[in-house]
Amino acid sequence: MGSDSDWDYPLTEEEIEAIDAAFSAADAALQPMNKRHVPNCTNVPGSSHSPPKTRRRLPESLFSISHCSTKRSYRTRNTTYRSPFQDVRFGGCIVYSRTTEEVERAADELLNFVEAKTKKEGLCILGLDIEWRPTFRRGVAPGKAAVMQICGDNNRCHVLHIIHSGIPKNLQCLLEDPSSMKVGVCIANDAAKVLQDHNVSINSLGELSDLANQKLGGDLKKWSLSTLTEMIICKQLPKPNKIRLGNWEVEVLSKEQLNYAATDAYVSWYLYQALRSLPDPTVDTKNVESGSGT
Repeated sequence: MGSDSDWDYPLTEEEIEAIDAAFSAADAALQPMNKRHVPNCTNVPGSSHSPPKTRRRLPESLFSISHCSTKRSYRTRNTTYRSPFQDVRFGGCIVYSRTTEEVERAADELLNFVEAKTKKEGLCILGLDIEWRPTFRRGVAPGKAAVMQICGDNNRCHVLHIIHSGIPKNLQCLLEDPSSMKVGVCIANDAAKVLQDHNVSINSLGELSDLANQKLGGDLKKWSLSTLTEMIICKQLPKPNKIRLGNWEVEVLSKEQLNYAATDAYVSWYLYQALRSLPDPTVDTKNVESGSGT
């Protein structure tokens, strides 16, 4: 989830719409996001459209994109920003778990996945992200970490509704397991919130912003997941405020919430693979003096 804000909660539909306008959300000119049914496990079909070839391009087979124009308008206070990129969508199977028993089974599946991946490759990479109820008033604490999404490949993503299940034994073992690296943007902040809210540590963290600075060179930047998605894979990561700032403590997550959560974890996993495959910046040795003695 994005950075905390001092907001009040809960919000009415009208209040969320007002926030959309104030925070550069998609305006009425935007085409609506394609509706698609997402049961506990479903495949979301992709599209044959391709993004513009203006930046580094990577294989697109892992992504499904919405059927819409390649340009989208976003209204800010003073200007209009047009993104040249299409939305990225997770196109695999979304496994939703909300009870303790369901979360235990999902975590057991992930533990077996990590074990197999580690034996084959030596290290398992898991994209990890969390969602929680935002607050909108200074002095009011945000909600506890309510949703945890974990993705280890392009086929399957687990969305765990931990506000209802808590973090049972198998999930705790997975999070504490050092043989799987949990990657994301501001991943240390997410780990700190899980520790504070659920008293469970997340070990072996990989910060995507640091890896991006290492691979892309130039001035050090504090990358967001959205800007990295545009920079590396030429896709836009949808961040509609009605979902991002919505109620993650509901009894059952909506299909829009499931898609949003799964996409964030998936993109984190994919960006790590993409960044790791890039060569390190070359050092210009012409301006480096020889280290030989006099």
